[in-house]
Amino acid sequence: MPYSLFWVVLLPIVLGFVAYALPKAGDGIARGFGVVVSLFELLLVALQYGSVGHQESLPWFTSPWTAAFHFGSSQISLLFCALLAVITLAAAIATQMPRTRDFVAQLLLLEGTMMGLFLARDLLVFALFWDAMLVPVFIMLVNWGEGTAAAWRFLIYNGAAGLGLLLATAAYGILAGSTDVIGAAHAPALAAHAAWWIFVGFAFSYAVKTPLFPFHTWMPDTYTASPAPLAAVISSVQSKSGIYALLVIGFGLFPQEMHRWAPLLSTLGLIAMLYGAFVAMWHNDAKRVLAYSSLSHLGLLFLGIFSLSQFAIIGVLVYAVAHGLFNAMMFLVVGYIEQREGTRAIGRLGGLGIHNPKLGGAMMIGSMALLGLPGLAGFAGELLVLIGVWGAGLHWYAAIALVPIVLAAVYMLRVLLKVVWGTEVPDLPVRPDLAWWEILAVAPLAAALLLFGLWPNLAAPAAHDVSTAAAAGVAVTVPATVSEATH
Repeated sequence: MPYSLFWVVLLPIVLGFVAYALPKAGDGIARGFGVVVSLFELLLVALQYGSVGHQESLPWFTSPWTAAFHFGSSQISLLFCALLAVITLAAAIATQMPRTRDFVAQLLLLEGTMMGLFLARDLLVFALFWDAMLVPVFIMLVNWGEGTAAAWRFLIYNGAAGLGLLLATAAYGILAGSTDVIGAAHAPALAAHAAWWIFVGFAFSYAVKTPLFPFHTWMPDTYTASPAPLAAVISSVQSKSGIYALLVIGFGLFPQEMHRWAPLLSTLGLIAMLYGAFVAMWHNDAKRVLAYSSLSHLGLLFLGIFSLSQFAIIGVLVYAVAHGLFNAMMFLVVGYIEQREGTRAIGRLGGLGIHNPKLGGAMMIGSMALLGLPGLAGFAGELLVLIGVWGAGLHWYAAIALVPIVLAAVYMLRVLLKVVWGTEVPDLPVRPDLAWWEILAVAPLAAALLLFGLWPNLAAPAAHDVSTAAAAGVAVTVPATVSEATH
């Protein structure tokens, strides 16, 4: 008997509120509570793989359209749920800050809202979770971030995107008669002009959330101002909610519009790749480097999606997981460095590999995955996307996309050469190496990077979900040389 999907969503939300009953002064107790809940949530997600396709629904209302609290598991939704569960567990282990109890409570609430988003099968439920997950991020930015400006910018940009999503969802519900359509075999057809405008509302929301150039301006400040565990979660998983929505909702409900908008959105993805990589080369703040690097990598995901190649879709899924893993690892490592040194300025750091070999080694593994070292998941994802883009006939796009991929090696090697192997700055404090529980936060991320790097076909079942969702349309093309890769 499958384990309830409602519990996958509700468990971290309910226990997030329960966390407020823990002692205020018990930082160790609160962190332990967060770790146990996150570990149990990971177990629940893993158990769902035994019942892929399971769905649960409770009726909600029938007028002015039909909606339901409908959740369902699929290969693609469980892939993103598993990524979320792993990274939330790592973030809970790595949590070291004042008022740990309150932070852990908000972290669990954030996990629950994102689980609801990935498992939702009703567009309205999806939109409500889309907006609900802004609340814990805003609270954590205000209370543990570096000033409130970044928090308000995050809320304004993403709130506007959420409003657009709600309006588009309402329009879809009124015209189609139901929003209970995600993953449906036969979704209601809309008139061409209505589908065009509704897709614009959806796509705008997804482009802000991921984000895509030029809707990215909230992101560098948010990532920089966030405490490391929060930055790990929002940069690695919350940013993928737009990617997930394009794959599931875009291809599933709007395949013709995906095809129609592909030239513009693939071009914006390529611009994001170039812009993010060039800016990352010149920043001295390690978090800023990671933020603009993330913009570049997310642009690659957009390019892969809108190449409309199933081969590239497999690469997108592999790279989405890879980016989540190495981004989380790097933000946690930079957080550890900042705790020890009181700075994350690259020019102020040096000699990490000499006095802190474990910390330096963790940074090196994360950096190698980020710059696309063969054998790790980042390389596998990049290669599959580029082959798919080239196979779709976008030869110039594939060629130009090599530039930011090469630049990633340049700016990450600059960071490594200075921070890990550079000359030690004399006035830095004596710093302890990673403790066992800090290693426990990053080691599983490194292992998963190796696993997906050696077996990228683990994402093929999720890619099959995308092609199945688009079966009624013309959005995804499958070259003859690619068909074997999905089996």
